[in-house]
Amino acid sequence: MVSTERVTVRLSSEQIAMIQQLIDENNFDTVTDVVRTALEEFLQKYFSPEHIKKITVDLPKSNVLKLEELVKDGDSVSLDDAIRNAVREYTKDRL
Repeated sequence: MVSTERVTVRLSSEQIAMIQQLIDENNFDTVTDVVRTALEEFLQKYFSPEHIKKITVDLPKSNVLKLEELVKDGDSVSLDDAIRNAVREYTKDRL
């Protein structure tokens, strides 16, 4: 069994409301799930291998839906993979 420790964090009422919205929309079961997922993603960003640079991009919802369709159709294994492929093709054509 993995050893765990308890950590207490103070959050604003606005942050709690957003977390509760995620739970209410059935994306997560508990506040702990939300916080743990956010922390895991944060740590992956800062502790990724040196040859990989992680970036965050805000995309219009229509683009995200198109990328999700590629995943659904089997053209990509994940949303991240679809984005990597799109960037790779774009840079190959431009350079």
